[in-house]
Amino acid sequence: MVKILKQKIRNRRHARVRAKISGTEARPRLCVFRSNKHIYANLINDEKNCIILTASDKDAKKSKVEKTENKITGKIASAYKIGELIAQKALKNKIEKVVFDRGGYKYHGRVKALAEGARKGGLKF
Repeated sequence: MVKILKQKIRNRRHARVRAKISGTEARPRLCVFRSNKHIYANLINDEKNCIILTASDKDAKKSKVEKTENKITGKIASAYKIGELIAQKALKNKIEKVVFDRGGYKYHGRVKALAEGARKGGLKF
């Protein structure tokens, strides 16, 4: 019961955010989804209703993303790596600017780490 209520509240927050921002071909939307175990990032073009790029912590294990020099470990470190990975993929596809969509989550912890990793990787919000 409580889990369903939390999901409804997050969905309402996400709807409020989505009413204000949208992605275009020149400046796609960087959307974050966070579950208890994993974190996902998508670059979305809302004009064509299509996903341009995706990255998740499952992909980061396979790819060669440099380890962070921070003392941060665990899920936050993997979220930071996902930010760097999505930035690398975006720069290969000649995408430099994005609109950040936090997905109704608070901007702290893993969501913040993903955004910082994307900024370090070269994306501009």
